[in-house]
Amino acid sequence: MSFYKSLSIRQKQVVWAWGFLAVPVVFYTVIRFYPTGQAFVLSFMDWNLLGTKTWVGFENYVKLANDPVFWKVFVNTFEYLIIGTPISLILSFLIAYHLDQVRFMHGLLRALYFLPFMTSAVAMAWLWRWFYQPVPIGVFNNILSSMGLGQVAFLNSTTNALPSILAPAIWAGLGFQVIIFMAGLRAIPRSYYEAARIDGVSNWTMLFQITIPLLKPTIVFLVVFSSIGFLRIFDYVFNMTSNNPGGPLNSTKPLVLMIYESAFSSYDMGYAAAQTVVLFTILLIVSLIQLRLLRDK
Repeated sequence: MSFYKSLSIRQKQVVWAWGFLAVPVVFYTVIRFYPTGQAFVLSFMDWNLLGTKTWVGFENYVKLANDPVFWKVFVNTFEYLIIGTPISLILSFLIAYHLDQVRFMHGLLRALYFLPFMTSAVAMAWLWRWFYQPVPIGVFNNILSSMGLGQVAFLNSTTNALPSILAPAIWAGLGFQVIIFMAGLRAIPRSYYEAARIDGVSNWTMLFQITIPLLKPTIVFLVVFSSIGFLRIFDYVFNMTSNNPGGPLNSTKPLVLMIYESAFSSYDMGYAAAQTVVLFTILLIVSLIQLRLLRDK
């Protein structure tokens, strides 16, 4: 205590600053960094949760490289990313752009768009799974049948299953992205648009020369945030294909689901850790590339 009293005001401020910073540092070290480091180490071992850990070197990575299921899952994971990210961003921007110009019932409409984001992903997945069922249970197939059209095997087709799972995932995330886009739109000074209108600039020109360039920080954040979400998709796949997880024929299985099955169905923790390291590397590389491409010049 006497040591603290002997410090200057500036030194006491530094002590308090480091004291408050220590809380998140300790949290991330214990909850984030330590488990991540353990996963890297475990990826070089053979362990079934109960027995002794055995060092096997790069054996798990060699097994991964020769596993055809992994490469199918690898492609699926990037399909979720490549299809889901642009569609969700375009839809959310269009909704936010037009919603920002609505004044009547604006708050209610914004809340309705945000509601799916607050709903449990498990509940949403089972609701959409019900929509996709065959006649007479499924809503979508009942509508197609009433129009004289044939039924669609939404979740039992190798071509339809992945887009069918991606649809509710995109829909559920729209609310958050709409709110963020609207915050970005509200941050743009109105004086820019007023000056453009005085000069006779069209709405399309204002959109591409004022709105979108000034929304770049918002777009960068949402691209990275959305990409991470689609690369880590799990809840919708697991619950909508619970009879055949990741099916049919692994056509919907993402890397996170493969990690889950390797760890808690096959109890091959070393192999699951190797997959986790691959996923971590993918997330890191994709995020860095996006930040590099979208950063301000």
